[in-house]
Formats: sequence, structure tokens, C-alpha cells
Amino acid sequence: MTQSRPNFFLSPGILLGGAFAATALLSTVGGRSAGATLENSPKAVVDEVWQIVNREYVDGTFNQNDWQHVRKDLLSKTYSSREQAYTAIREALEKLQDPYTRFLDPKKYQALTNQTSGELSGIGIRMEIDDSSQIVKVVEPIENSPAIQSGIKAGDKILAIDGQSTLGMSLDKASALIRGEVGTPITLKLSREGKGVFEVTLKRAQIELPTVRYSLKQEGKMRVGYIHLEEFSSHAASQMSQAIKSLTNQKVDAFVLDLRGNPGGLLYASVEIAQMWFDRGAIVRTVDRQGSNEEFKANRSALTKLPLAVLVDKNSASASEILTGALKDNGRATVIGTQTFGKALVQSVHSLSDGSGLAVTVAHYYTPNGTDISHKGISPDVVVELTAEQRQQLAANSELIGTPADPQYAKAIATLANSRLAQTGNSQNAPNLIVPAVSR
Repeated sequence: MTQSRPNFFLSPGILLGGAFAATALLSTVGGRSAGATLENSPKAVVDEVWQIVNREYVDGTFNQNDWQHVRKDLLSKTYSSREQAYTAIREALEKLQDPYTRFLDPKKYQALTNQTSGELSGIGIRMEIDDSSQIVKVVEPIENSPAIQSGIKAGDKILAIDGQSTLGMSLDKASALIRGEVGTPITLKLSREGKGVFEVTLKRAQIELPTVRYSLKQEGKMRVGYIHLEEFSSHAASQMSQAIKSLTNQKVDAFVLDLRGNPGGLLYASVEIAQMWFDRGAIVRTVDRQGSNEEFKANRSALTKLPLAVLVDKNSASASEILTGALKDNGRATVIGTQTFGKALVQSVHSLSDGSGLAVTVAHYYTPNGTDISHKGISPDVVVELTAEQRQQLAANSELIGTPADPQYAKAIATLANSRLAQTGNSQNAPNLIVPAVSR
């Protein structure tokens, strides 16, 4: 179960990392284990955070701070509560002046875990507040969810959740009531036009959240596969693969990949998705504190060679920029829209012993051409700025996104239609839209 997004333009994300790693190693103090004196103390989490940053942070100078002195200061204090310890941790991390290295209390860490895992425990519905009645309304039920199986439909109003009225209730509160342990029952009182008021009892399940949405669009004589990727969760690659294969089977002539507003997500998801679009060439190179390089490349597993246009904006960040950079530098796609966000840092996310978490910057990344996009972003091949009126129109009418009424999408269609390759039909053996992929 997730909330519907209030508009299309999302804030840039702060996570680009690999798998979650549990790290609860404590250092030694005075020749004996810190665990002996810090165990079950708020100070234990303070030292856990210090240890992780000391071991992994990308800048070995810690922004010109004496990190050993920081530890001494942290451990010299007495913390009477977890909140005091959390405050001290945040103050220590501020010394790094890195907005992406941050401490997450247990609630925020769980939310981030849910986001990157692409799963939630619930019934599988997207919701919004109905403007006229101020009651929670179903935007859509998610495929293969308890909501679908129970017959819940888009437009249904949720009058009550387990007997609690939703009148005036926030989406956060409604979400919290609907989420719960897998297998537990929940009863919704619903109202549907033409049916009236009725109740549905269903059981919560683990829901795979859709991050990829796709459709076949007939644009003049061209059949276009439109794919909108919302974020790079752990399920994004498998969902992208399904979208490309399904649209290919429908004999599309070209693709539009929409990354506008995509805040990023998991590094490996961006690499796997890039590998679906071209067979040869570099995807991204990361460099850690020791200067060690890790390069990710295409592996001859492309699912299509059809022409591709990619849509980006200022909120296309992080993993979105890795994918965009790989497609652009390899000549695989025409990039259309506005300058991207400019986040060229990789974070690793760690769980801590009390259920909180830490995101720590561990590397820089560079596009295949060696470009550092930090604070600059990626420049589109074709710049299409939206006016304030156009942005407002798309935000208020999300159904217009990915249609000719969407100026950036319309430019993508015109670009594809004007290319000779886009008019050759369905040949899967056609070369790339701009130039053949660079062999590395």
C-alpha cells in the first residue's frame, strides 16, 4: 500500500547504494571491548556510527576534521536517552558537511528500507484525499494484491478503517492503519457510486510496489513504448525487463523512457537496467576513499536495439543520472528535457543495533566518458523547458503526462519520428538511434 504522489515533480533523492549491510562492530576503549561498557547504552549507537564513518567515509580527511577527537568528545558525554544520543550523532555528522551522510531514526530507517526494497506490508492500494469530501479515496489497486482480489476499485471512497472514520484523516494516518503484520485481517467500509456503502474484510500481505509503468501509444504512424520509471528499487530491474519485453511483443517502433522526477535508488538496479538497453560499453565507474576503481559494463544482455528517447528534469537524480549518463555517453539514446540534479555520490546504508540506520557516502561516480556531474548534472541533447503554466497543468492533470499535451514527451516523439531508424518498422537488428554503442 502506498500513497499517491501529489504531483509529478518529486524532490531529488539522497540514496544511491547497494545492499543493506548490518554493521554493529564496536571499537576498543583502553584495550578492552567498547561493548563491555557501552552495551545496551545509547552510547553504543553513537560509537557504531563513528566506527562506520571512520571506516567507510569517502573523504579521508573527514572535511578537515580530527575524527579521533570527534569520537573522544562523543564518548565523553553521558546520554540519558536515545534522543540525546541521536542529537549528538547528527551534530557530529554535520561536521562533514555532506547532506547525503545522515542518521536515520528507527522510523525513518524503516521507511527507507521499505522504499528501496520496493515492498510494503498492506493490502495494495494507492490513495489520495478526495477534495470534495475530505475522505480517503482509492486511486488504484495494485496488481496481484489483496485489494484487487477483494474487488476494490479505483474511485472507491474509504469511509472507515477497522471502524475508525477517515473523515479529515491524513494519508499518513490512513497508511499507518492499513499497514500491519502480514496475514492479519483488516476491514474497510467503502462507498462506491452505483453500489452505495459496503464493507470488505481482507488479509494484509507483502506487496511488491510497482515502480515501472508502461503503455503502448500510437503516435501517428509510429507505435511507441512509453515507460515511466519512478525509482530504482530492488524490483525495478525485473519490472523494467517485463515492460521492455511486453512492449516489444506488441511490435513497437521506438521507446520513450521517462525518468523525470525519479530521485534515484539502488546502484545495482541502475546498472541492471542500463544493461537492458545496450550490449557493449561502460555504464559507470565508482571511486572510493582509497582511490580504488570499480567499473560496471554492459554484458551483451540488451533486450532491444530500437530507437530510444529519455526524458529528464532537474529532479532526475542519482541512479537516474547513472542510467542517463550511460545511455547518452554510449550514443544509445537522445536525452530530452532539462538539466538533471547533479548527484555523483554513492551511499551505503547500514542498520544499527537499536533499529536505527546510517547512510554514509562511500564513493564518487563518473559517467562512461569520465564526466563528474557533481552539482552540474547531465545536459540534455535537446533542451525543452516547461513554462510555469505547463508545469502547473501537468501537476494538476497527471493523465496528461506522456501525451502530446506534455511538451517534453511531444518533443521526444518528434525526435523519434524524424529519425530515419524510427521509420524503418520493427527491426530488432537496427542500430542505435544516434550512433552505435561505444565498444570498451
